[in-house]
Amino acid sequence: MPKFIFFLAAFLFITACKKDDGDDITRVPPRSLAEVAVEDEAAIREYLETHFYNYEEFQNPPAGFDFKIQLDTIAGENAGKTPLSEDENLKSATFSISSDEFNLSEEETVDHKLYYLVVREGIGASPTVADSAYVRYRGSLLNGTEFDGSFNIPVWFDLAAIQGPLQGARGFTEGLPELKAGGNVIENPDGTFSVEDYGIGMIIMPSGMGFFNTSQGVIPAYSPLIFTVDLFTFNSTDHDGDGIPSILEDVNGDGYLYNDNTDEQQERESGSFLRFMNYLDADDDNDGTLTRDEINLDDDGNLVLPFPDADKDGVPDHLDRDTP
Repeated sequence: MPKFIFFLAAFLFITACKKDDGDDITRVPPRSLAEVAVEDEAAIREYLETHFYNYEEFQNPPAGFDFKIQLDTIAGENAGKTPLSEDENLKSATFSISSDEFNLSEEETVDHKLYYLVVREGIGASPTVADSAYVRYRGSLLNGTEFDGSFNIPVWFDLAAIQGPLQGARGFTEGLPELKAGGNVIENPDGTFSVEDYGIGMIIMPSGMGFFNTSQGVIPAYSPLIFTVDLFTFNSTDHDGDGIPSILEDVNGDGYLYNDNTDEQQERESGSFLRFMNYLDADDDNDGTLTRDEINLDDDGNLVLPFPDADKDGVPDHLDRDTP
C-alpha cells in the first residue's frame, strides 16, 4: 500500500478524535517544559493529598454498585477519608518527554511523573501503547471540571494514534497498559453486554503528557489531566500491514512510536514534507523492497523471529538499506 495512504489514514483518525462540538483550540506561547513539569508535579501532589475515591464501596460493594470511580475532596463529613496519596494502589512511573513532541524551539528532555491507580486489575492480558483498546472513560481537570468522556457507551481507541504529538493523550496510552482486560463477554436480554472482571483504574498526567501549551475547550493550557477508565478488551495491531506488530516497530524500545523513523533522512532528502514512522511505513528502510518481503512469516501470516540479518551487521534487513 502506498505510503501516502498510511499518512492519510493516520491523519483522518487523529482528526476524528478531536472534539467536534465547536470547542476552540488555541496554542499559547510555549513556556519551558522543565518549568511547567515542576509546577504540574506540585499541583498533582496537592490533589492526591486532598482527594480520595470511593474505595470503601469497592472494598465492600453495596447492592447495585456500578463499580465506577468517584472522586471527592477530603473535607467536612469526608475529613477522615484516606487520601489518594496514601492509597497502596497508587503507583507512578517516570517518562522522558522531549520538547520535539510539542515543536518547541527550546531543546530539552524532561522527566515527567505519571500517576495511576489500579482499583481492579482485570483478569485478561494488558494492551500495549500500540494496540486498540475498548474502554469507557471520563476526563476531568484537577478542579473537577469534566471535559470529555464516554462512560455509558464504550468506545475504541487506537492508542498509537492518540499517543502522537499534539494529541494530548500520551499519558493515557502510557497508563492504560497498567490495567488488564476483562474475561468472558455476557450478552444481556436487552441486547447490551457485560464483561466479567474488567480492569478499573485512574490515570493522572502532567500537561507535558497531555496538551501542554494548547488550550482546548474547557481545558486551559498547561493543565494536568485525570482519566478514570474501564478496560474491557483490546486488539493487537499492525497498522501498516507489513507483518510486524506495531509495538515491535518501536525500534528504540522507549514506548513512544513517533521517534522511530528509520528512513527519515531519505524522506527529508526527497523534499517531501511527509514523515512516516516505522509503524506506518510499508518500507521501513526505503530501499525499494517492502518490509513484508524482508521478514519471515509462517503459513498463517504470523511473524517469525528473530528478524533476518543477511549481512550479519546487527541491523535487521527491513531496517538496513545496505542489505544486498
